[in-house]
Amino acid sequence: MARYDSILDTIGRTPLVRLARLAPPDVNLHVKVEAFNPMGSVKDRMALAVIEAAERSGALRPGQTVIEATSGNTGIGLAMVCARKGYPLVVTMAESFSLERRRLLRFLGARVVLTPAAEKGSGMLAKAIELAETHGYFLCRQFENEANAEVHSRTTAREILDDVGDEPLHAWVTGFGTGGTLKGVSRVLKAADPRTRVVVAEPDNAPLLGSGQAQPPGASHPCFRPHLMQGWSPDFISPLTQQALAEGLADEVVPVAGEAALRLARDLARKEGIFAGISGGATLAAALAVARRAPPGSHVVCMLPDTGERYQSTPLFAGIEDEMNEEELALSRSTPGYRFDLPAAVPAPASTVAEPVATLDAEAERFVDDTLARARVVMFALAWCEFCWAARKLFDRLGIPYLTVELDGPACQGDDLGGRLRPVLARRTGAATIPQIAIGGEWLGGCGELFAAWRDGSLGERLAACGIAYDAEAEIDPERLLPAWLHPRHATA
Repeated sequence: MARYDSILDTIGRTPLVRLARLAPPDVNLHVKVEAFNPMGSVKDRMALAVIEAAERSGALRPGQTVIEATSGNTGIGLAMVCARKGYPLVVTMAESFSLERRRLLRFLGARVVLTPAAEKGSGMLAKAIELAETHGYFLCRQFENEANAEVHSRTTAREILDDVGDEPLHAWVTGFGTGGTLKGVSRVLKAADPRTRVVVAEPDNAPLLGSGQAQPPGASHPCFRPHLMQGWSPDFISPLTQQALAEGLADEVVPVAGEAALRLARDLARKEGIFAGISGGATLAAALAVARRAPPGSHVVCMLPDTGERYQSTPLFAGIEDEMNEEELALSRSTPGYRFDLPAAVPAPASTVAEPVATLDAEAERFVDDTLARARVVMFALAWCEFCWAARKLFDRLGIPYLTVELDGPACQGDDLGGRLRPVLARRTGAATIPQIAIGGEWLGGCGELFAAWRDGSLGERLAACGIAYDAEAEIDPERLLPAWLHPRHATA
């Protein structure tokens, strides 16, 4: 494996993969798997290019906040770049885009400002402009920024030509969003071989290009309708896309149904082992239409813009359940052991059971006493334990300051302090389980007792008696803080 000085050096050089089971047998249909970029999408290329172009021109000052309107992938790429380079990032995004994208952005340190879904892509762009002008942020302007197209001419297109080699490329198939990939790749492919067809796919219910109607200045396109392909076809034809069309770089526009996009994204996973998003399924639908009428032996390249992981809250995963279905249950029941569908008394893991000892360790006793004196809310926990994490979540949601002692953490590893603390805790609390929580020096119990105390109001009373502030107005169902497999509905599993 190569060694890199920065995660940004790993962007690009994504693989071209020939489809074996979905393509017509006499046509070489290849997919450009952009999920191999470090943040999982083709937009990583543009994110780096836009920031570095702005640095070179002086448009972006050191430490200045970057802002952009995005359906998610551009923002995620920008969040990576900004994190590495030290720029704060604000992203504006319509509320209709998937929850996974928001969480990824925030995990990477970006701030996410949602805009009304009814305002579509135009609304999130207008909000980004408004915030940039008000606060002096650097606006990336991905829909018109030539750096967006340039990076695809310099990298994506060259990679395709290098990978295809001496074989003539019959067609290249892509969707369009900002138009950067379309403009940047198509001009290089056309220059290399004017016979290469550039095919642009778009939603069949939102034929912005297929309608032939011009883009109204500063308004939504009259043919736009909401569609399933996130990142594809905003409610306007971007300047970069308009430039590509004006230069005659697109030979054909293929409409794609949303259901076809979903079906082919699933087929890619189940028949080719390639995990792509909805837009990848949509682009493949158009590429298959091209391949079926291509001459035998032709080479067709299809863009797969991103990974399917950020679509789990969308219709792409409809019908994909968390629980075992009947077929899986039948398979489980085909052998007698380790049945997930039978109630059973499951012994606690050995690591959570305190072994009886004749004499408690004096140092461990002093440690517990000192810890209870240091903080008004104390939790003796295990770093890996889901119940401990659920308790932490409740404390955090309520704004309760607390001290955690992790019995399996580095601080308790020396001289097996963690192991010596467990018998002390078991003797004092009357329970061998972890976590054990104390408020004001008095033992409350474990995760279950904490949740029960929140529900019946006694937790609030104990906190108030100790002068501990918390969010008394919070409406929290504590059971929902547990992982799904620990939820009470699984109690007999």
